[in-house]
Amino acid sequence: MKLFLDCEFNGLGGDLISMALVSGCGYEWYEVLPCDHPVEWVYLNVIPVLKKKPLADISSLSSSLENFLQQFSEVHIVADWPDDIRYFCEALITGPGERIDTPPLTMEVIRVDAKSECPHNALADARGIRDLTVQQAG
Repeated sequence: MKLFLDCEFNGLGGDLISMALVSGCGYEWYEVLPCDHPVEWVYLNVIPVLKKKPLADISSLSSSLENFLQQFSEVHIVADWPDDIRYFCEALITGPGERIDTPPLTMEVIRVDAKSECPHNALADARGIRDLTVQQAG
């Protein structure tokens, strides 16, 4: 299953705020984490468009991600920014030498300038990446 990924984070290299995965056939997953001290740009552009109550912590996000991914026999993650892949991979790790169970995973980073119905909302941005990628392939 090809899943398109987008993440929002608190400034360059900052803590993860939200992550979304969407498929071409209707599967969607979106979670939000607390951001107690957002940088100004994030406060003005990301926090107002999260549109979802934050989970308690990264452990809750990882558990939710595991539940979502378990429905697929294999997954190919597509992102438009390398840090999105990094945050996704970090969410797989639950402790020293431990990680969530996943189907076999492959990943790629593509360069696209996708339009979003709600810029800086990870779910809307992931949909935009999917829509543009499918359109370009079509």
